[in-house]
Amino acid sequence: MSVGNDEDIPQVERKTVTDFCYLLDKSKQLFNGLRDLPQYGQKQWQSYFGRTFDVYTKLWKFQQQHRQVLDNRYGLKRWQIGEIASKIGQLYYHYYLRTSETSYLNEAFSFYSAIRQRSYYSQVTKEDRPELVVKKLRYYARFIVVCLLLNKMDVVKDLVKELSDEIEDYTHRFNTEDQLEWNLVLQEVAAFIEADPVMVLNDDNTIVIISNRLAEGTGPMLEQGMVVGQLMLADALIIGNCNNQVKFSELTIDMFRMLQALEREPMNLTSQMNKPGLQDPAEKPTKRENPHKYLLYKPTFSQLYTFLAASFKELPANSALLIYLSATGVFPTGRSDYEGPYDFGGVLTNSNRDVVNGDALHKRNQTYKEMHCLHPGDLYPYTRKPLFIIVDSSNSVAYKNFTNLFGQPLVCLLSPTAYPKAFQDHSQRGSLFTLFLNNPLMAFLFISGLSSMRKGLWEKCQDHLRKINRDIAQLLTHSRSIDQAFLQFFGDEFLRLLLTRFIFCSAALRMHKSFKETRNYPETYPSLPRDELVENLHLQKQILELASILDVRNLFMETNMDEY
Repeated sequence: MSVGNDEDIPQVERKTVTDFCYLLDKSKQLFNGLRDLPQYGQKQWQSYFGRTFDVYTKLWKFQQQHRQVLDNRYGLKRWQIGEIASKIGQLYYHYYLRTSETSYLNEAFSFYSAIRQRSYYSQVTKEDRPELVVKKLRYYARFIVVCLLLNKMDVVKDLVKELSDEIEDYTHRFNTEDQLEWNLVLQEVAAFIEADPVMVLNDDNTIVIISNRLAEGTGPMLEQGMVVGQLMLADALIIGNCNNQVKFSELTIDMFRMLQALEREPMNLTSQMNKPGLQDPAEKPTKRENPHKYLLYKPTFSQLYTFLAASFKELPANSALLIYLSATGVFPTGRSDYEGPYDFGGVLTNSNRDVVNGDALHKRNQTYKEMHCLHPGDLYPYTRKPLFIIVDSSNSVAYKNFTNLFGQPLVCLLSPTAYPKAFQDHSQRGSLFTLFLNNPLMAFLFISGLSSMRKGLWEKCQDHLRKINRDIAQLLTHSRSIDQAFLQFFGDEFLRLLLTRFIFCSAALRMHKSFKETRNYPETYPSLPRDELVENLHLQKQILELASILDVRNLFMETNMDEY
């Protein structure tokens, strides 16, 4: 690719081109090898990632230092520099997926952002090569995912508009077969952006971006006299298998909301750490790390069980494992004289990739259990270690039929199995139950029929909700009849916040006049003492006060405070 006669090139410049080609080939080889690494297990991949980062760091610096020689002698194009930057962005994003450390998202954002600001891909349209344009479109899709995870919604909207123009130009210039696929990408991200049922507005009517990650002062603090366990949430499986739910990439809106509820606000990585895989432990952030997560979109039973076994195996001492299931319900087909852990159905697992001989026979014969289903009994082996389960499904109550075989802490938070008609149409934009666990105030506004709110009123309501959370923490830790499993998990700040939000959700739905049936209410295993918590008169009074602030008190049943 050199310009002019090869013999005219000075030796130093020739070496520069040779070194660049070596680094470029090595980087591609290592990057492609990432696909062969096991997706589960937290240790095997780290040294390989470290080597890949090293080569990309050298490559990036090398092309910066020798840009002129590479332009003249190699014919380096701007889109090729963009490709290197895009690969580094992907590396940081995948490092975030494997570590759950949100700061790496900022690093991915900075590289993706630089590509856009420096217009590295701008000349791609001049080349008559559709595969280069596809690289550009994929870059946009990846950038959008990172921006969604960082709640940079203003940037997302700009990127979607640019992507839309690029897709239009691409399909106009090249008669390709993937036009429908790219249009689907646009539709998915548009639906994802609009999934939140409530907008919070500044005085100038611009939308306030709300983060639902754990920040200082978000959750109730442990106070003197609260006796709780020392378990820490170390690992989580977030599973999404709901039919027809808004999704982007391999992330449903429920998975997106739950993963944010299990993360802290990102820090600036450059001031806190060296490059990934090679951190000096002394320079690691002083705050506790986020729990490690696996994000599983429509997994088969085999995949789910493999990841679950890996999490179970690597769970440290004095730690808890969380399983979040957002999935379509599978109901029992036949009647059984003996009601065991496989007789209540469960939630759906994907059958697409699990081809089993005799599958059709099983479906016809009602004496067999549904095989593409995660039954409560399937989780029994994993109750040998502390297990915290959240089930958001039309058959969540199947998991109420647990037996604690091994005496380890075990809690299941179970969604309502049905919602009043007025709220059913919203299910495609995410579950109300998961919304309560992710953003309880937004969920409360939604059941109150409010779709927008001024920032000042939002903040006033958030202050009141923080007070409610503190009161719930007091009620839970001072309850005389509560199962000790709840207290065992209450020492962890993520689980503490989920438990207080669950109790707020439970109490609010029981008071709401539209939620009349038992199946409209969340449940737990083991059962919570209702009079001390979800139907506590003091808590009901606080919820009515919140409704009064919002001028929606008429939607909720009044409590007889004379009894209190």
